[in-house]
Amino acid sequence: MPEHWATLREGVFAVMPERSIEVDKEIGNRRLRARSSKPAAVTRGEESAIDEIEELELTPTPTQIPPGPIIQPFPVAIPTWDAQTTESEVVMPTAEPKNYQLPDPEILLSDPSGPMDRMSDEEFKAQSEILSRALLSFGIEGIVTEVRPGPVITMYEFEPGPGTKVARIVNLADDLALALKATSIRIVAPIPGKSVVGIEVPNRSRETVSLKEVVMSEAFRRARSRLTLALGKDIFGAPSTADLKTMPHLLVAGATGAGKSVSLNTMLLSILFSAKPSEVKLLLIDPKMLEFQSYEGIPHLLRPVITDPKSAARGLGWVVAEMERRYKLLAEAGVRNIDAYNRKVAGLHEVFAESNEPSVEQTELSMKFLSEEERLSAGETSIAEGERGCMQPKPTPPEPLPFIVVMIDELADLMMVAPKDVEDKIARLAQMARASGIHLVLATQRPSVDVLTGLIKANFPARIAFQVSSKTDSRTILDANGAEALLGRGDMLYLASGTGRLARLHGSFVSDDDVRSVVEFVKKQALPIYNQELQSLKLEEAAEEEAKDEVYEQAKELVLSTGQASASLIQRRLRVGYPRAARMIEQMESEGIVGAAGRDGRREVLGRRGPVGAAEEV
Repeated sequence: MPEHWATLREGVFAVMPERSIEVDKEIGNRRLRARSSKPAAVTRGEESAIDEIEELELTPTPTQIPPGPIIQPFPVAIPTWDAQTTESEVVMPTAEPKNYQLPDPEILLSDPSGPMDRMSDEEFKAQSEILSRALLSFGIEGIVTEVRPGPVITMYEFEPGPGTKVARIVNLADDLALALKATSIRIVAPIPGKSVVGIEVPNRSRETVSLKEVVMSEAFRRARSRLTLALGKDIFGAPSTADLKTMPHLLVAGATGAGKSVSLNTMLLSILFSAKPSEVKLLLIDPKMLEFQSYEGIPHLLRPVITDPKSAARGLGWVVAEMERRYKLLAEAGVRNIDAYNRKVAGLHEVFAESNEPSVEQTELSMKFLSEEERLSAGETSIAEGERGCMQPKPTPPEPLPFIVVMIDELADLMMVAPKDVEDKIARLAQMARASGIHLVLATQRPSVDVLTGLIKANFPARIAFQVSSKTDSRTILDANGAEALLGRGDMLYLASGTGRLARLHGSFVSDDDVRSVVEFVKKQALPIYNQELQSLKLEEAAEEEAKDEVYEQAKELVLSTGQASASLIQRRLRVGYPRAARMIEQMESEGIVGAAGRDGRREVLGRRGPVGAAEEV
């Protein structure tokens, strides 16, 4: 057992017997004389009497305390409001008002909207006949067995005749859209668990799925997780939620205007509706400086919203360090994840609460003063107030660890600044951060392979794709086609972790007034407590960063040895990003190593500047 946790030794306290004011005064005088350079003379009789008094006073009287659960203690930093943090260990306060109240969904202004111009049964029957005739014209026999209308689309379940290949039906998507006069249709072939093919046709008019309706649903209210996300409704109109803890990281991508930013707002509001600031902390990164500025000042933030891409890379580095610190705490506690850690901490709180309530026998006993050595060996954390000296330390249990959600609105901007650094940090967090309670939500409107690299995709099994412009983008996000046939405005395909199946959902809509109402309510409850290390992140100047580039010397040697001044050559040989390689070429031009780019884009290798500024020929 660590020394600084040895406050409950073998189930007993060392209580202190009472002593008289005369004894206190005499002992205090003796201590002053001992510290003085010229101590006053003390008779041998007085010295022996005081020695006997102190020896008696330093003998603890063991008193049994009520038995409690045996919990293996472990060291943890104790967060306080006024504690000064060190560089090696940053304390993250989690204090908040005891009467903190979660927002009520009733404050949302956008009420659930009902169906608009829903099709009649006769119209559904007519559409089914048109669909069957269109398939029959291409030599595919079968019947429509069921029609399942939803808020945005209607699914027609088509049962093909014997010997019909499903691939033939899938390849007729554009022809069926023409026959049904639809903008686009999506074919699910086959529907899992059924011998039918699902044909999703857009409704004549679509309903608006409001966040208020989903948050007030039973599916959201019964969720125990503090990281429950209100995604929207499925194609049949049932509210759909997801737990970020089980994902454990989420990748969101889609074209501009497809509903990606609105979806991020619904996720953030879902967390604010479910979790207190001491339970979930947020690190928001918004290079576009548009989406997350509304959340500035909420008590859940670890620091103000990060808008600079270089500072964002530093912030991700802090998250990696925090993950490593948490894993050390979990190892010392003998647990495997943050939930078990917090349960153990809750048990320690109960034990300390019981032990701090003195029994009748304890109150009748006098108290005893402890020596400096005994106080240090007891692992003093805080000392009881009093005028008679240093008393028995009062133990303080550790605080639970909050979940940390890192949300990045535009990953492409970060990958342009420091692709290798950002990719490595994101990949490491995605691989290891789950057990420590750290979860990532990445969003981008440019789903290309240089942004969503294979290393990032491999560690993000849960993905959401909004409408994209091509099948290539859909395969980049989901490894499957389908996102190119979505309708936009929140229409999405959700790939849940571990399922391998795509689920079509209609995202919840939240207005700016809704965001403002919830944020104002939360900000009135508590003030933000920013992490000091994250708050003090400072950016290096671009020129200084270039001068200190560790691979710049290698790039110069490569250019001088090959006689080729090409950013793509540096990128390929040294395995760096293109923006970084281009900056190196520009720096070489400023130093006179290479010339300016010609009409064909090529640069001439000139040489390098000597110590006095004269160029040395290659």
